[in-house]
Formats: sequence, structure tokens, C-alpha cells
Amino acid sequence: MTTKSATLYQNLENNISRVLFGKQKTIRLMLCSLLAGGHILLEDVPGTGKTSMVRALAASIDAQDKRVQFTPDLLPSDITGINFYRQQTGDFVLRRGPIFTNLFLADEINRATPRTQAALLECMEERQATIDGDTLPLPEVFMVLATMNPIEFQGTFPLPEAQVDRFMMKLHPGYPDEADEKRIVEQTCQGSALAALTPVAIPEDVIAAREEIAHVQVSEAIRDYIVRIVRATRESDKVKLGVSPRGTVALTRASRALAAMMGRDFVIPDDVNELAVPVLSHRIMSQSQSSIHLSGSNEAIIEYLLSKIPAPLQ
Repeated sequence: MTTKSATLYQNLENNISRVLFGKQKTIRLMLCSLLAGGHILLEDVPGTGKTSMVRALAASIDAQDKRVQFTPDLLPSDITGINFYRQQTGDFVLRRGPIFTNLFLADEINRATPRTQAALLECMEERQATIDGDTLPLPEVFMVLATMNPIEFQGTFPLPEAQVDRFMMKLHPGYPDEADEKRIVEQTCQGSALAALTPVAIPEDVIAAREEIAHVQVSEAIRDYIVRIVRATRESDKVKLGVSPRGTVALTRASRALAAMMGRDFVIPDDVNELAVPVLSHRIMSQSQSSIHLSGSNEAIIEYLLSKIPAPLQ
């Protein structure tokens, strides 16, 4: 069965893959999060295509995108906006910040102070921003994509657990293989493919796909399976802090989006299994961790728990 979501996914995946080689899995998960209405935390070393990925997605859906370099001196008002006094008219005028966009790239988010990081909490959860007591809605298609460098800790601030929990997925793009890296070199010699990328969809297509996803069925057996996986993270002796109920909801939403992307109107266990690691691993704290953002072994813990929980036969 061909669905709007499946057609949109194929068009976007093919378009983005023209400029990002060897990133099919990351692109698939990024699009899944977009259609599920989630946000993404991208953790990897510099130069692995994180910024290009965001720009390619924005160009593919003809959406607005804004990039903010997070630094220790960045203020919350630099993100949300301010009311400034205009001397010519003697009144205050609202200057909206870069958060009022479709795709917001928070580059090196952990270099900003906790106060500035907290400015994103309301935006990510409520899809609104409050400026001097006035609450303003953000665009209906709104997604935060934040990047982190896993090897540099000097001059950084750990992300609050409450903020980490608001990212639907944590992805690690990784290095390309040899063949894909050769294609990158060839593409560089021919000019900028990203600049030549043309839209294959519009934000309204994303909204239509989300309406379709809302009708994807999740059977009682699948719902029980998701709950068992989440509860296992709270009961495991390997885990100090388990997944919150927000994580349960995120895994369910992402599974429905993935099912629709695959042309189905129902979720199967394979959908849940594919998404469990990127959706849940950043939400747990292992017994060997001192904070939730140092998640080196968390993926292995989720994989281990999945292997111990029987999937429903459907």
C-alpha cells in the first residue's frame, strides 16, 4: 500500500541522499522524527555532515532553517527574541529570535550555559516561546536539531536531563566508508551539490503526512511490548535511571511514523525494534555513568534488554 507518508519519505530520502552519501540510516531516522513531530540530538565529531544534513532537509521541503552557534555568552533572548525600544516612535517593538523557523540548528548546544539551554525547553515541548510575558506560537512544522561534539568537554556544560528527554532521538552519523568518501571528493570537485538541491515537498506535505500517521493502528500486543521494554530499563540492575513515560510516548509516536513511511497503517514489532536504541538510549543512565549525557554503553544496554524481551507474534 502506498501512503502519503511513504511517498513523501521516498522523495525526501532520494533527494537528501544526492548530497549525503552513506547516511541512509541516519536520514531515515531523521525523517521518521520529522514526521513524528520530534527533535533530534546529533552527536559526532566535527566534519561528519551534521550541518549539511539539516540544510539538505530544509532545502528538500522548502522550509526555513536557522543556525545558531551556541557559546558561553549566548543569552536566552538571542534565541527567543526581545522587545526593543524604538526611539523614533517611542514604543517597544518585538524582534523575533531565530527560534521562529521550521528547522532550528543548535550547533554545539552544550557550549551554552544551562540558563540558555533552558530557553529551548518551552519551545521544544509546547511549540511556543514566551517573550516578556507574551506567548507566541512557533510554526506548525518545527524541529530542533542540536549537535554535540563527544570528544571535547572543556568549556562545555552538560545538558539537563529534562532537556535530553525532550529529544525524540539521539543519532550518531559516523564516518562514511571508503567508497562514499571517494564520492564526496568527486562531488566536491564538481561544485556544491547542496546549493543545487531543489525542493521535492513543502511543509504542508509534512502536516498531511502527520495527519495520516495519527490513524496508524497500534495493537494491544504492540503497546504491551513497548511498555515492557521501557519498564525493563527501570528494573535492570545495569541502569541507574530508567526511561521516563515521555520516552514511552516517543517510541510509540516514532513507531507509528515508521510504519506509515513503510506504507503500512499498523505497527509491527520490527518498527519498535529498529527505533528502540535511537529513541531510548539517551534517556537512561547506566550504573557506571555520572550523568545522563555520557552514553557510551547505553546503546548496548538497550540492545541487551531487547534480546531478553520476547516480541509479539504478529
